[in-house]
Amino acid sequence: MERCKWVTNHPLYLDYHDHEWGKPNFDDHYLFEMLCLEGAQAGLSWFTILQKRENYRKAFDNFNPSKIINYDQEKIKQLLDNPGIVRNKLKINSVISNAKAYLKIVESGQAFSNYIWQFTDGKPIINHWENDREVPVSTEISEQISKQLKKDGFKFVGPKICYAYMQAVGLVNDHTINCFCHPNNPKNISNLNR
Repeated sequence: MERCKWVTNHPLYLDYHDHEWGKPNFDDHYLFEMLCLEGAQAGLSWFTILQKRENYRKAFDNFNPSKIINYDQEKIKQLLDNPGIVRNKLKINSVISNAKAYLKIVESGQAFSNYIWQFTDGKPIINHWENDREVPVSTEISEQISKQLKKDGFKFVGPKICYAYMQAVGLVNDHTINCFCHPNNPKNISNLNR
């Protein structure tokens, strides 16, 4: 079974690539969690964050925005002392800022999913890259998303982080065409079920 070249043989990475990366997700909670985790990844490898994801879920109350907005200095100190996550004060504070921004959107009556997916008109962009060197690090759409997120109070949401986020939650499918996860690959399981 051929996969994208960036995947290692580590079971956690294989599972993430095969079942999560590039798959369209419309769940508000998942979209919020992934936005925070992509921000935590800045300057690090995604695999580092993936290995710490369960620690992040425990540390940040399963990414419950209503709980996160109430974090005080004592809680922030606990997080800074937690070896299971990336102990960067700016990144930790960004999750609190993001929770506040997220709740503002939801309280305005808009689903976070609709807010995020509006940038691709509610459907994934399917790319047809022959190899991973062709895959961009940012695009015009990721720049638009970044600009809007920053305007609405989100942190650690530069265009590159936003593009990685788009790939992670399926706004864009950047599996290379030889990968069995690419929608047009004849070995794709969903194609076999048609």
